[in-house]
Amino acid sequence: MRPSGPKKLTVAQQYLWLRSTEVCEGSGRLYPCRLEWEFWAQPTPLSRSYRLRVLYGDRGTPKVYVVEPNLVELSGGRTLPHVYQQQPTRLCLYFPDSGEWTPHLVIAKTIVPWAYLWLYYFEDWLATDDWKGGGLHPGAENE
Repeated sequence: MRPSGPKKLTVAQQYLWLRSTEVCEGSGRLYPCRLEWEFWAQPTPLSRSYRLRVLYGDRGTPKVYVVEPNLVELSGGRTLPHVYQQQPTRLCLYFPDSGEWTPHLVIAKTIVPWAYLWLYYFEDWLATDDWKGGGLHPGAENE
């Protein structure tokens, strides 16, 4: 008999975590095999607020989009760093297949705080033009 590892959380369990966590207080919809969740995030007391959308299906990985404000417009024509796509802006929060995020982890306790941290580094990048958030950029070599 093989030992079993942590059990994958269901989409419904992830949805309940999102509903019960103050840091991502918002609203969403639960479907049979996927969820959508929207909430407002403010990385620091002096920061602007961002409306984020989390999409997650039982066969995929969480995807986080910035709904508003428009980050491309805020960037003043610069290419956004550390994103999977510019429009709609999909955040790069972890390196896929690295084990940083797996389906047994709670989105509200991993992906959501990572999105706050991404926004913090984004605001710093707006001011300095230097991405200090580290990580691997999609499509880029190791930095």
